Amino acid sequence: MTLREKVAQLFGVWVGASDEGGEVAPYQHEMEEPPALESLLPQGLGQLTRPFGTDPVDPALGALSLLRSQRRIIEANRFGIPALAHEECLAGFAAWGATAYPVPLSWGATFDPALIREMAAGIGRDMRAVGVHQGLAPVLDVVRDARWGRVEETIGEDPYLVGTVATGYIQGLESAGIVATLKHFAGYSASRAGRNLAPVGMGARERADVILAPFEMAVRESGARSVMHAYTDTDGVPSAADERLLTGLLRDTWGFEGTVVADYFGIAFLKTLHGLAGSLGEAAGLALAAGVDVELPTVKTFGEPLLKAIADGVVPEAVVDRALHRVLTQKAQLGLLDPDWDPVPAALAGADLTDPQELRGTVDLDPAGNRAMARRVAEESIVLLRNDGILPLARPARIALIGPTADTPTAVLGCYAFPVHVGSRHPESPVGIALPTLREALAAEFPGCTIDTAAGASVDGQDTGGFAEAVRLAADADVVVLALGDRAGLFGRGTSGEGCDAESLALPGVQQQLLDTLLDTGTPVIVTLLAGRPYVLGRGVAESAAVVQAFFPGEEGASAVAGVLSGRVNPSGRLPVSVPRRPGVQPSTYLAARLGQVSEVSSIDPTPAFGFGHGLTYTTFHWTELDVENLTADTADGIRLAFTVRNTGKREGTEVVQLYVHDPVASVVQPVQRLIGYRRLHLAAGEAARVRLSVPADLVSFTGLDGRRIVEPGEIELRLGASSTDLRLTVIGTLTGAVRTLDHTRRLHASWTTAAAAAR
Repeated sequence: MTLREKVAQLFGVWVGASDEGGEVAPYQHEMEEPPALESLLPQGLGQLTRPFGTDPVDPALGALSLLRSQRRIIEANRFGIPALAHEECLAGFAAWGATAYPVPLSWGATFDPALIREMAAGIGRDMRAVGVHQGLAPVLDVVRDARWGRVEETIGEDPYLVGTVATGYIQGLESAGIVATLKHFAGYSASRAGRNLAPVGMGARERADVILAPFEMAVRESGARSVMHAYTDTDGVPSAADERLLTGLLRDTWGFEGTVVADYFGIAFLKTLHGLAGSLGEAAGLALAAGVDVELPTVKTFGEPLLKAIADGVVPEAVVDRALHRVLTQKAQLGLLDPDWDPVPAALAGADLTDPQELRGTVDLDPAGNRAMARRVAEESIVLLRNDGILPLARPARIALIGPTADTPTAVLGCYAFPVHVGSRHPESPVGIALPTLREALAAEFPGCTIDTAAGASVDGQDTGGFAEAVRLAADADVVVLALGDRAGLFGRGTSGEGCDAESLALPGVQQQLLDTLLDTGTPVIVTLLAGRPYVLGRGVAESAAVVQAFFPGEEGASAVAGVLSGRVNPSGRLPVSVPRRPGVQPSTYLAARLGQVSEVSSIDPTPAFGFGHGLTYTTFHWTELDVENLTADTADGIRLAFTVRNTGKREGTEVVQLYVHDPVASVVQPVQRLIGYRRLHLAAGEAARVRLSVPADLVSFTGLDGRRIVEPGEIELRLGASSTDLRLTVIGTLTGAVRTLDHTRRLHASWTTAAAAAR
C-alpha cells in the first residue's frame, strides 16, 4: 500500500444517509468543512461516521444508502477494502425509529448485569441488521461529581458496579458481532468542578483504584475490541497523547489487542485546546505515537497534515504502519476483507433494491420484543427512595398530576436518545417511536380515576405563575403526583447531558419552590423524578409521602413509574449514585475516606439524604443465620461465610445483597467502605435463600505507597447490607502472612452460591 492508502484507513468521514436511498454524503457539520468523498475514495476509507445517527432516515433506506456507499468504496480503491461503519448506542441504537432504552445510570440502578447483557445483545442485532459494525458505548467513567452533565451516561459512582454492569453490556454487544468501544479512557468524569472537558486533578491511586478499575475489568472479561481516549488531561498529560496509558498500560500490561479510536475531534484538540502541538501534523504524530489508531469523526489531522509531517521527517511512518495493522486486523475479524464478503445487510436480504420507495417502512427497529426489553430494564431500574406507607396507591378517585415532566413525551429520554440528540434539530420530523407520557401512563394504570394535570412550572424557568393552578388541583385531589426532573440536551440546551453541567445539585428552575408549595397544601405528595442526575429535595426528603427516582428510563419508563405507583411493579432498583441532602457539597462520593465525611471542623455536611445502594420495596426481608467458616485467612486465601435471606412480607420481591469491605488500618488512606460484590435475590413471600460466599483476599487490595497493588495483613471487616447505609451483617476477620503484591491477573470477584433455605 502507498502511504496515502495506509493513512486513508486511519480516519473516518462523518456522513448522513439519504432518506431516498441514495448514497451517504458528508455531513455539513457546523464545526467542520466536510471533505469531498470523491477525492478520498480512490485511496480507500477507514470508517463511515454515523450514517444513521445524523438525520432522521427511514431505517431501510438508511441501510440501502450505506450499502450503495460501501459498494462504491469497494469499487473505488484498488484493494476493495470496505469502510467500517460506527454509530452511537449509549441508550439504544441512535437511529430514527429505534428503541430508546433507559440510560446507563438506569442500568446501574438495576444491579443486574445479566439483564443489561441481554438488552445490549438486542441493540447489537439491530445495528448489525442494517450494516453497522461498531458501537461507541459503553461509558465506564465513574461519577466523581454529580454536577457533571454526563452523569446520565455513566453507570454510577462505584467502580465495581460500573465494571460489572458495563462488562455485561459489552458482552451483549459483542455477541451480536458489534465492536464495543470502552470510553472515555481515562478520567473524563473527574474533571474539576464537574465542568465538561475541564482539566482533571487526581492522584495516581485514585486513578488506579477508582477510574481505571472498570476498564481493567472490561478488558479482561468482556471481549471489547475498541477503546476511545478521553478528551481531558490529567496532571498536564492529555489522554490522546499519553503513551503510558494507551500503550504501556492498556496494551503492554493489560494485553488489549483491539483499536484505539479518537473521541470526536480529540486529536486536533492537542493543538487547539491543550497546546501540546504546534500544528495539526504534530498533533497527529503525538496521538499515533501514544497509541491512537483511528481519527474520528472525520479527517482533520490524519490527512494532509499527517502526510506533510511524515514527509518533513517529523513523524515516522512506522507509527502509521502499527495503527494500520490494528485497523486491518479488526476489519479482517469482522469479515470485511473476505473475498466473498457481502455488503448487503441482513435487513435487506432478498429485498428488491431497485425501488427504494418500496423499502420504506420494511425495517422495524422498535418491535414488540424490544419494547418488552425496554420495559423490563425500566421496571428494574426504578428506585423507591421513600415511602410512608402510601405506596402502592389504593385506587384514588382523583389524582393531581403536576410538574414539568408530567406530560412531556421526551422527559424519559437522555441526551443520546435519537429523538433528543438528533430529532430536536428536526421538529418537522415525527418522533419515530411511541413515547407515552406520565399522564398517559397513569391514565392506563388507574382506569376510572380522574387525573387533573398541570405543569406548574417549566423545567428550568423562573416563572411561578402556574403555582396557583397547581395548588387548586392539589386541594381537590386525594393525592398529588409531582413530576419533577430534567430536560436532556446538548451543550447548554438542557439541564442534563453533554455540556449541560450544573452549578449545584438544587433542582433546576423553581421546581423546589413548587415542591414546597404543594407540601404546604396538606395533600399527600408523591415525588417522581425523571432526571439524569441525583438532586437535592430539601423538605421533600422528610415531608413527601413517597419519592420515586427514575433516571431517564426510556420509552417504557413512564409506564414503569406508573406500575411502581400502583404496585403492579414491586420496585427493586437501587441507587447507583448517592442522593445529596444539601446542594453545595460536590464533589462528593460514598467512597470517601474519614476526612471526606462529616466532621466537627467543617460547616459542610456531605452526609447524603439517600446513600449509594439504597432502595425500598413493597415487602420485607430478614437476614439471619450468619455462619463464618474462617475468621482468619492468609493474604493469598480468603474468608468464607454463609447467611440466610428470607422474604418475610406478603408478596414476592427482590433483595439486592451488597458486600462492602472496610479496612480499618492500611498503609494508604482507604475509603471507609467500598463495594466488592452484590447479588439480586428474587424470593416469593415466605421463601428463603441460603447464600454462601467466598471472598478472596485479592478484593481487599489497593495501590500501595510504591504504586504496586498489594494485599496487607491485618484486620478487615466484611459488611453485608441492603445498601451502604443499611448494613445487616458484619464479619470481622484477619488476614495473616506477608504483604502480597498483585497484578492485573488478580481475582476480581467473590464467589456466590445460593440454594433454597430450610422452611421455618
